[in-house]
Amino acid sequence: MKTLRIAIAWATIFVVTGAHAGPGAHGPGGEHLDAPGAAVNASGLARLPDGSVNIPKLAQRRMGIRTAIAPVEGAAATVELPGRVIMNPNAGGRVQAHHGGRLEAGPRGFPVLGQAVRQGEVLVYTHHHADPYAAANQQAQLAELRANRTVAEQRVQRLSALEGTVPRKDIDAARAELQGLLERERTIGSSVNAREAMVAPVSGVIARADAIAGQVVETGHVLFEVVDPRQLMVEATTTDPTVAARIGGAALQGVPEARLKLLGAARSLRDGVLPITFEAASTDKAKGLPLAVGQPVTVIATLNERVKGIVLPAQAVVRNPANEPIVWIKSGAERYIPQPVQYQALDAQSVVVTAGLGADNRVVVQGAPLIAQIR
Repeated sequence: MKTLRIAIAWATIFVVTGAHAGPGAHGPGGEHLDAPGAAVNASGLARLPDGSVNIPKLAQRRMGIRTAIAPVEGAAATVELPGRVIMNPNAGGRVQAHHGGRLEAGPRGFPVLGQAVRQGEVLVYTHHHADPYAAANQQAQLAELRANRTVAEQRVQRLSALEGTVPRKDIDAARAELQGLLERERTIGSSVNAREAMVAPVSGVIARADAIAGQVVETGHVLFEVVDPRQLMVEATTTDPTVAARIGGAALQGVPEARLKLLGAARSLRDGVLPITFEAASTDKAKGLPLAVGQPVTVIATLNERVKGIVLPAQAVVRNPANEPIVWIKSGAERYIPQPVQYQALDAQSVVVTAGLGADNRVVVQGAPLIAQIR
């Protein structure tokens, strides 16, 4: 009986360890990642004591987990640059008050955020207001001009009635004087109740609006900002002045539909960093970019250099409870092992693992965030 019990125990150990020590789970040095003698709970969805996760086949299908063999290959080196979205000076502009005054609605009312406008379209009117002394002087000048104009009209009528008996030059001089008085009266009269039309500098959408009925604004006050959402720019910053000359391409992290084109880099530092300017355009010219002026972004700049590593989708890399980047390696039919790695972003959708992962591992490329949530 004792011999039989020993045989059964050895058979149980063989079945448990053999069923879960699948091939393909090894580190960069070829070491086996399966912990020898680890207790495995194959009864359902659970995180095991050694940090690995057991996921039944049915749960794998529900979670949409996909794996792929990860070979070592060459990829372009990249660098992540902090940046922000800025207005394209050739496809955007500001509407500012030229003189102080009270705002009045334009032909279509006061523009609102997101409203499409055309270049030259009247957005609002600025009704100028003068101080009481200046207004009184204008009214006095206007009254004096009206009186002089009345006298000039009467003189022209008298001279015209005596045409042939008075010199022609006197009649022409009287008419010229009357015309001058009429122009001065019209100019000063229009300045008393003048209003200025504020027009859109470019075609686009209203990105900023600071105008309401009756608002009194000062000279230079920014009323509106108009931008073309299909033509924006990104300003990235770096402390390395050699980066700009090594950039071969760029992309925005999390915005795959944006295409970046390097325009150039500044030749002087600003707040200790060097600005690099990119032109942002949408892959679909009919649609604008899902970006806002002033929005912080991360620019993934591709350098004219090569680095060796394992290229994976960006969603394959997740964080463990210690906030370390990891990937999940499939060790058996239902077992997944976490492996800490070092990586660099390649573009908006892929990364290259440069350390911590061996070649020919079966890595989870879809569903890794769901596996990381299993407790």
